[in-house]
Amino acid sequence: MKTVYVGMSADMIHPGHLNIIHEAVKLGEVTVGVLTDAAIASYKRLPYLTYEQRAEIVGNIKGVERVVPQTTLDYVPNLLRLRPDYVVHGDDWKEGVQQQTRQRIIEVMAGWGGKVVDVPYTQGISSTAMNQRLKEIGTTPEVRMKRLRRLIGAKRTVRILESHSGLTGLIVENTGVIVDGCREEFDGMWASSLTDSASKGKPDIEAVDITTRLHDLNDALEVTTKPVIFDGDTGGKTEHFVFTVRTLERLGISAVIIEDKVGLKQNSLFGTDAVQVQAGVDEFCAKIRAGKNAQVTDDFMIIARIESLIAGKSVDDALERAAAYVAAGADGVMIHSKSADGADIEEFCRRFRQADVSTPIVAVPTTYNMRTEDELAEWGVNVVIYANHLLRASYPAMVGCAESILRHRRSLEASEEYCMPVKDLLNLIPGTKQ
Repeated sequence: MKTVYVGMSADMIHPGHLNIIHEAVKLGEVTVGVLTDAAIASYKRLPYLTYEQRAEIVGNIKGVERVVPQTTLDYVPNLLRLRPDYVVHGDDWKEGVQQQTRQRIIEVMAGWGGKVVDVPYTQGISSTAMNQRLKEIGTTPEVRMKRLRRLIGAKRTVRILESHSGLTGLIVENTGVIVDGCREEFDGMWASSLTDSASKGKPDIEAVDITTRLHDLNDALEVTTKPVIFDGDTGGKTEHFVFTVRTLERLGISAVIIEDKVGLKQNSLFGTDAVQVQAGVDEFCAKIRAGKNAQVTDDFMIIARIESLIAGKSVDDALERAAAYVAAGADGVMIHSKSADGADIEEFCRRFRQADVSTPIVAVPTTYNMRTEDELAEWGVNVVIYANHLLRASYPAMVGCAESILRHRRSLEASEEYCMPVKDLLNLIPGTKQ
């Protein structure tokens, strides 16, 4: 019997997928290469279902003889191994970004006389519309919480942007651009204590309590589906931190980051200009262990933020602390610095990776912002947080708008220069009726 290969992501099975498999069965024995999370995340949003879930679904479709993982967008590794007689795909790949992929498959298949069969695209099916509908339905705390670990496992760099309201949550959820044929977007949200405080006109000294911050965070949770990393400051007293962990986990927050400082909080970007007192290693390790013991699932993450470089200490001190925190159960480490070039961050990451190849590293390139995500990934960084940019961008625009109204004694100029049309604002909000 002839053999047939079909590649698909299979995140949302619809009649178009079934039609392709139906046509493939006419040609021979069908093997489906289900794209792994990493393969899909390399060009678009992480799929809703895990690879294991998608593979199980596809394996139970009538006519599919077997399922194999396709670990890259490139079909060729699987084709060289399986040497099928046919590759079947929807004819939509004759144009657009997949055109080159199709041509490469044709050339490779010619090596053993194989052929590419293009099945007419099933009309009336829109994956984009289906994705939008799923976003409108929302998500559950359990599904949201698990996504951060999946993202870290699937992507070279997980990109997180600060959000301090429901509106900024929608920006993180929906903003995307096309770069080299692939959609680039943010993978999740950072619930920053700095922007939470500043948006209320209060100093960043833990003046806004956890209950208030979580109440406000719920505005974003209600209108988004992407994972959230929560800025836990110092975590407070160990006895209190365990309850914070349980609350965050119950809400579906993916991770909390706590910093190894004590006393009245001073923002780290003040560096040695303010008194920065680090906790003792044993004391902070005890807090990590207490938090890990308090959580119910294995999906929630406690990430240890190391303030050695902020406090004027050495990279050696930061590395010693990192090793101790990981041994205490930390699911990741965040290294922070206010240096302008990030050289100390690079040294830390490279040396940490020599000793530990798997623990996720989180970086916040606020001061060394000339460094690209590719550079950080090359150092060993897994998660990049843009920690305060939406709030910082909004303030100059709002001040400019207010000054314009005062200057001109009307809002025409302000509306033209600073404001989006009211209709666009209304359409931005899900559920608004026109």
